[in-house]
Amino acid sequence: MSIRFRIVFTWMLRIIAAGIMLQTLYFKFSGAAESVYIFSQLGIEPWGRIGTGVMELIASVLILFPGSTAIGAFLGLAIMTGAILSHIFKLGIEVQNDGGQLFIYALLTFFSSLALLVMYRNDVFRLARKIPFKL
Repeated sequence: MSIRFRIVFTWMLRIIAAGIMLQTLYFKFSGAAESVYIFSQLGIEPWGRIGTGVMELIASVLILFPGSTAIGAFLGLAIMTGAILSHIFKLGIEVQNDGGQLFIYALLTFFSSLALLVMYRNDVFRLARKIPFKL
């Protein structure tokens, strides 16, 4: 894989993951009817909606800054795991006749974050070595 291709591909993944999470913030923070419905169905409205929005904002910013991409990708992966599991076990794939669009966005963000985490795995290991573990 050429360096140029790797750079372009990495930025595509960053833009997909961060872009989707940033785009949904408007709906979470404005209290859009669909967001309120989703988090009400999960039993965590309004704090779950607002907290998820804050976490997605943090993950997006971290993903977009090259030095913190691995941390943001890990956070994005965790958030999207929760979203996907919520769709599968509680909400259903299609929410309020959206044709599964939110589920597809969650999958795209999940796989983009996963790919970024794999690409930046050395950063993850480097960060893990800096954490003082005491068992």
